[in-house]
Amino acid sequence: MTDTLRPADTAVPEALEHGRAKLNRSIGVVGGTLLTLSCVTPASTLFVVVPDLFGSLGTATALTIAIGSLLCVAVAFCYSELGTLIPSAGGEYAIVSTLAGRLAGWLVFVLSLLVVMIVPPVIAMGTADYLAPVIHLDPSLAGAGVMLLATLAGLLDLRANAWITGVFLVLEVIAAAVVALLGFTHAERGPSSLLSMQVAGAHGGTDPVTAMLVVSGLAIALFVTQGFSTAVYLSEELENPRRNVARTVLATLAISTVIILVPVAAITLGASDLTELTGGDISTMVTAWSNSAVGTFVSLCVALAIINAGIVMVIQNSRVLFASARDKAWPSPVNTVFAKLGRFGSPWVATLAVGIPGAALCFVNLDTLYGVTGVSVTGMYLLVAVAALLSRRNHHRHTPAWRMPLWPAMPILLIAVLAYILTQQEVEYLLWTGGITAAATLYWALYLRPRRDTRWLVSIPDA
Repeated sequence: MTDTLRPADTAVPEALEHGRAKLNRSIGVVGGTLLTLSCVTPASTLFVVVPDLFGSLGTATALTIAIGSLLCVAVAFCYSELGTLIPSAGGEYAIVSTLAGRLAGWLVFVLSLLVVMIVPPVIAMGTADYLAPVIHLDPSLAGAGVMLLATLAGLLDLRANAWITGVFLVLEVIAAAVVALLGFTHAERGPSSLLSMQVAGAHGGTDPVTAMLVVSGLAIALFVTQGFSTAVYLSEELENPRRNVARTVLATLAISTVIILVPVAAITLGASDLTELTGGDISTMVTAWSNSAVGTFVSLCVALAIINAGIVMVIQNSRVLFASARDKAWPSPVNTVFAKLGRFGSPWVATLAVGIPGAALCFVNLDTLYGVTGVSVTGMYLLVAVAALLSRRNHHRHTPAWRMPLWPAMPILLIAVLAYILTQQEVEYLLWTGGITAAATLYWALYLRPRRDTRWLVSIPDA
């Protein structure tokens, strides 16, 4: 962990680069990987998101996550090249604005804002289930509490948060490892069941999982490992981003896939029957495989993992809002407020602006949040793939950056697959996401575009 922490920058936090606020480069690749892994939050994803996949996909859950992880390899290649080509806290929107035009970048910003606002409360609401062995809480209230706690932590120095999240990350990896060990040692069925494509039906029967159900589930499967993109958001604060962004993205995807997929396979093999697997109550399974003490330990580790995820997601999300204000996406008073940096170098107003609404979203229907997130993540990846297809035009061809293999075949294939996945999503969630995108397009047409010389001026800090 020698490169997790670096000597603090003695510059005033409000340092300016070409008249704009600039974040300090204070973390190395290990610190960035710890923060990024914590944003993927493998254990909380395993215990909060995956049970819903078990409910709809049964024994096909591991296969769906494996396919989603393979797709994410192509996505990670795109992020690695684009994040080193254009290292900005704006993440996807800075990349797409630079390569595919300002309107496309604005729409990516809106989709990324949807994702960064919705994902933390989705994860946070799972806290109550895993604190149940100690105290019974209302899921919405517990989620809101986690979001407020994460917001307070997000106001601290980024280097301090790298240590905090690193400790929590170790605990959640231990919890995932315990589940995997117990599942494999109490296996009720053989490895072939991972390809049996069955889910519990009504009245104790068995229903087949169709290929279309798997394709539909890929939107959530992409969400399972989605946090590896955090490395791009942190690229302004990573030392030597031309090298470390790609390392962090690819390492995080590989590690998080193992941490999530191995326990999912173990749970599939170890569930006593198809009904228990489809029910997705992992805590009850762990207790049945061991004892109540082990079950309580795992549950508390997961609760800490969720808090950890909340901290890192608030850190990431505040950087997106900070960057949008620095790039003048809003009326002047709003830009001034959101671009403020505090004594610890963090964008404190932007942190509050994402954390407090996140607490409020804990009281919204969970299925709607899942659906809109899946569509938004898929749409965002699609536009990033388009930007990757355009990344070697003109002077960008000669800019020093990590370059993906199999270009342009990789982004072309990714665009085709993601577009097809979008067509298989529920109409309700497509309409919600489409309506928000339409409203954002109106804001662009009526406010940003007429002020193109003074608004939405996407900046790329020096690497």
